[in-house]
Amino acid sequence: MPAYILTGAPGSGKTAILRMLETAGYLVVEEAATDVIALEHALGCDEPWEKADFVDKVVSLQRQRQDRVLMNRHGEIAFFDRSPVCTLALSRFLGLSPSALLAREVDRVLSDGRYARAAFFVRNQGFVEATAARRISYADSLAFERVHEEVYRELGFRIIDVPAGPLAERVALIERDVLVSP
Repeated sequence: MPAYILTGAPGSGKTAILRMLETAGYLVVEEAATDVIALEHALGCDEPWEKADFVDKVVSLQRQRQDRVLMNRHGEIAFFDRSPVCTLALSRFLGLSPSALLAREVDRVLSDGRYARAAFFVRNQGFVEATAARRISYADSLAFERVHEEVYRELGFRIIDVPAGPLAERVALIERDVLVSP
């Protein structure tokens, strides 16, 4: 069974969807950027996304998490909260050229078939709640959402829309699509 990507704007509900999928028994993998930001905050860096190595730290943690889950699953469906393709979108959104590490990782995941070539695009809920790691305005989150969609389409992914709505309905849509067309 392939691994499926949940992507979309910051604050769109991806993590809540992931939690519900996890409670339903699916393998899940957390996104990496929030944890990289939290660690950098703990180390005294207030805006780690402005550091030159930020994207590579995200890519490295994503890879560790991806490998840990994909090596140890036995045919189970896995869901990923973001992917290296999302990190490429982040890099573009920040106005950065992709690092060599990021470019290699995107090429690797596209060529080795680790992910389904369809991505669940979790649409924004009409607002963004600020957190220590999420300091993006609603307007910027919409712009970031557009960049994500452009990058996924450019790389040949089929976008499966997960519209705003109640959590249970969003999860049911994802499960229905996975079980019908794995």
